[in-house]
Amino acid sequence: MEDLNGRTAFITGGARGIGLGIARSLAKQGVKLAIVDIDQATLDAAKAELSELVPTEAFILDVRDRERYVEVADEVESKLGPVSLLFNNAGVTGGESTAKMTYESWDWMLDINLGGVINGVQTFMPRMIERGEGGHIVNTASGAGLVVIGAGVMYSAAKFGVVGMSEALWHGLSKYGIGVSILCPGYVSTGIVDNSIAFRTGDDGTDPAPDTAKRENSRHSIEGGVSPDFVGDIVLNAIKGKHLYVYTDRMIEPYLEERHKMLTSAFEPLEALLAVAPDVKQETSA
Repeated sequence: MEDLNGRTAFITGGARGIGLGIARSLAKQGVKLAIVDIDQATLDAAKAELSELVPTEAFILDVRDRERYVEVADEVESKLGPVSLLFNNAGVTGGESTAKMTYESWDWMLDINLGGVINGVQTFMPRMIERGEGGHIVNTASGAGLVVIGAGVMYSAAKFGVVGMSEALWHGLSKYGIGVSILCPGYVSTGIVDNSIAFRTGDDGTDPAPDTAKRENSRHSIEGGVSPDFVGDIVLNAIKGKHLYVYTDRMIEPYLEERHKMLTSAFEPLEALLAVAPDVKQETSA
């Protein structure tokens, strides 16, 4: 998709971090913007900035709220026109350690990081298919959605889910002229750690997952990452080039290679068993 001028984009988590970086890159291409987030102050600031370049609408939206999602989608399309560029970018990090996970913490992580992507896809994908005018969907996963490199169990589960769903969508939507990209960032200089804490703070003002040395290390690593604006340009390039997987650095490359070896080496014991039981029927597909 080379010419984006005049199209309408819908970006979750669009008032800050990667979402705002994507919005800035799209604005330079003449894309009309609908940004949604959960904080009014950041939304107001982002809208003021972006409106100087292109028509921009901003809405409070918790991506877990399906009814509100549809209401916002309808209002966006009535004001800016059909959404053909969808960015399911909103997400949180953190969560309890393996030994302290609860059903509540599982629900919080999965409902936002995976469920929010599902809600975005299910809200806009049928509209895009029905209109027959093509489009592109970018789902923000993580390097932790491809390899396990220290992220928590719940975060990895959610992001692996985004990767699997997105790759399946890539196959299923190609016949409709709708592209799909999976953004798998490494460290990006955003405030996601503190934003996640603020979002999850309880009614009594306390943090359900108190600060730890690990959290401080995460803050330090993330803040040393690439800029959100750089990621925005990378995503723009991926849309134009119809790239499925999108990286922001080479950090996970050796881990990907190691995981590939681990996956393929698992065929070796199978081959040993087949050597002594050659008559076992072999299925070529699951």
